[in-house]
Amino acid sequence: MSDTEVKAPKIEFPVKNYPVKVICDTIVDVRQKVIDIVRKHAEFEESDVRENPSNKGKYITIQLHILATDQDQLYNINSELRATGFVHMVL
Repeated sequence: MSDTEVKAPKIEFPVKNYPVKVICDTIVDVRQKVIDIVRKHAEFEESDVRENPSNKGKYITIQLHILATDQDQLYNINSELRATGFVHMVL
C-alpha cells in the first residue's frame, strides 16, 4: 500500500449504538420489514427507530442504532437488507 492509500478504520467490537441507515423505497410496511430483518441479527430499541422521507416521498431513510458484535453480523444485515429489492443502500 502506498502512502496515499487510506486504510478503513478498524472497528473494535462490541459497539453499542452502532448507527445503521437504510435507504429504501417507500412501500407499505417498509419500517416493519426493515425492523424484522435487522432484529434477526442484532439487538436494538425499536422505540429509537427514526424515519425520514425524501422530499418527493419516493424514498425513505430508516435509521436505528444496534449492538454491533462483529464484522460478520454487519455483513449479514447488509446482505439481507440489500436482497429485499426495495433497499437501495445501507450505511
